[in-house]
Amino acid sequence: MSLNSNPIQRSKGREWLAVYSRSLVPAVLFLLVAGAMVTSTGSGLAVPDWPLSFGKVMPPMQGGVFYEHGHRMVATSIGLLTIILAAWTSRVEPRSWVRRLTWGALGLVILQGVVGGATVLLRLPVWTSALHACLAQGFFLVIVFLALAHSPSWEKRDTELPSDSRLPRLALFTTLAIYGQLVVGAVMRHMNAALAIPDFPTVFGGVLPPHWTPEILVHFAHRVGAVIVTVLIVATALAARHAPGSLRTPARCMLFIVALQVLLGASIVWTSRQVAVATLHVVVGAVLLAVSMVLTVKSRRAVPDRQKAPSTFFAPGEVPA
Repeated sequence: MSLNSNPIQRSKGREWLAVYSRSLVPAVLFLLVAGAMVTSTGSGLAVPDWPLSFGKVMPPMQGGVFYEHGHRMVATSIGLLTIILAAWTSRVEPRSWVRRLTWGALGLVILQGVVGGATVLLRLPVWTSALHACLAQGFFLVIVFLALAHSPSWEKRDTELPSDSRLPRLALFTTLAIYGQLVVGAVMRHMNAALAIPDFPTVFGGVLPPHWTPEILVHFAHRVGAVIVTVLIVATALAARHAPGSLRTPARCMLFIVALQVLLGASIVWTSRQVAVATLHVVVGAVLLAVSMVLTVKSRRAVPDRQKAPSTFFAPGEVPA
């Protein structure tokens, strides 16, 4: 694939591409807000057809239609912005793996739209609804990763960790655990099981449910997952306490974010799934996942090259253009 042959123009183009890629992060986060509002307000079938809305491009934005069609409008805008990102990256980015990942992001957002449409046409089955939510979190992670890869700090790599540091591995385990927790949370939301256990921190007044249903099982698993994630985040923060500031800061932020996330989760039960609280719970979970992923990438890249496998988070010049 041909790149801009003028080095000055290419450098300038990459600087602006870095700004553009960073601007996509809050834009995609807003898409997550819009999608969470659809579920929180029960508006998933407010528009029963797809890809049009009541056979129109722009239906009256009233009631649940405002949330469902508004979500579609935001998603379409993100799709167009991702097309621009892919085309721009192909033109000015010399790293082949970044170009491929950007086209992968475009494929992911297209798949996300198709799954969202199928969810409506199939009348909100749990499996497609949860898949739609999980793909959204995955797409957000890819966009955050691309913004990190385009940042000036990517090529500086002025932070080093001892080769025996536990931080990279702990951060990776934590990121995987958070994503798994978000998957369980998505299934719980779309099973309408958020209030299957109606009290918190107790469980039907005790420690374990006195009886089990699929909804109670998923809800209880989500609570257990929250404990596991919290323990991993505390362990990660402890492992990062002597690390350079660029690694300590995200680790400490995760402590605050997970505390807020637990409070929001409890508040969903206490407020009987109030819309704003339920929506914030989804969005804060996405932010926690993104921060954990950033810490994972930065900490693994901070380990000296000789200690890393060749395929681990490419260094400048490690993968040919």
